[in-house]
Amino acid sequence: MQTAAILYNGELRTTATHLRSGTVIETDAPVDNNGKGERFSPSDLVATALGSCMLTIMGIKARDKGWNIDGTKVSVEKIMGTEPRRITGVKIVFDFPAGHGLEEKDRKILENVAYTCPVGESVHPDIKQDVTFNW
Repeated sequence: MQTAAILYNGELRTTATHLRSGTVIETDAPVDNNGKGERFSPSDLVATALGSCMLTIMGIKARDKGWNIDGTKVSVEKIMGTEPRRITGVKIVFDFPAGHGLEEKDRKILENVAYTCPVGESVHPDIKQDVTFNW
């Protein structure tokens, strides 16, 4: 079954539709690659998907253990290289809300499970994943 349908709108912009839900994401080429930079670029989505995937996997484990990590925020920084132009690194910072009540061993479980997310396992091993967990 298809996951998405993508339409090229011209001027380096696309519209991707998630076929099951109808949710739409627009992309734009970044300013440093001839675009307007008015939307996520496709490479922004790759980096963002890594942070979102890690947090989702942590959420699954937290739910299974009865822990609450609601309100956790993640910041993502994509690092681009040249020749060839590609993602060379992603910096991800997790900021957990005060009062989460997780013990050190519980924190380590969540940190370890984050590294098992499917996106992280799928990106090229040359892409450096620099992850910080602020408890």
